Amino acid sequence: MIETFVALFAAHVLADYVFQSGIMAANKHRLAHLALHGLVVLLTATLITGTFGAPVVVLTALHVTTDAIKARAGQTIAAHLADQLAHLITLALIALAVPDLWHSGIWANGQLAPAPVWLPHGLLLIFGAIYATRAGGFAVGLLMAPYGPEFSADSLPGGGKMIGLLERGLIYVLTLAGLPIGIGFLIAAKSVLRFESPKEGAIAENRKRSEYVIIGTLASFGWAILVSLAVVFLLGQLPDLGID
Repeated sequence: MIETFVALFAAHVLADYVFQSGIMAANKHRLAHLALHGLVVLLTATLITGTFGAPVVVLTALHVTTDAIKARAGQTIAAHLADQLAHLITLALIALAVPDLWHSGIWANGQLAPAPVWLPHGLLLIFGAIYATRAGGFAVGLLMAPYGPEFSADSLPGGGKMIGLLERGLIYVLTLAGLPIGIGFLIAAKSVLRFESPKEGAIAENRKRSEYVIIGTLASFGWAILVSLAVVFLLGQLPDLGID
């Protein structure tokens, strides 16, 4: 079952955060864009699991239905988190209902070529990293959107997004490497680099900027830590590779 969930999770990340464009994400209230995204979901689930059948079709239908409901709710952090939670629950339910979906596919049973035993582990590590970094950036962006873009107006173009991407990636690596203490040093380093001396007559503005940075940083770190811990847990549930 756990291999099936990992494969479905990898397909979900591939469909939502690799092959989904910004235009497609913003226009899911339009039938054409929603249908196109549904096709992507169907193809990625078929590709990753190596099988096509009723479970994949049901998964696609539930994914599209969830996205249609979310499109009506609008682009808010609450709607996004509810959408992702619904998708993950759907993946878990499909994995529970059809636990052998992965093992019946062409990759696992070697119909094309013998699949390496570490393939599910590799899928989880790669797509867990994408979920921690890219999906985290989208979530943090929605969270910070109501505060306005003026606090990053004097930053490098895309600098904040790149910093967030790198910090979440580092947290992911540190957690999987069993070095969570490094996250504390990462927080300290970012705090020092982000420190600004108060300018005369701009104390209130500096306070708002500091709060903006703190909220974004805590959200970014929190997302990366939660995803990283979930990946560590799932890795522990996968069959042992037998590597001493």
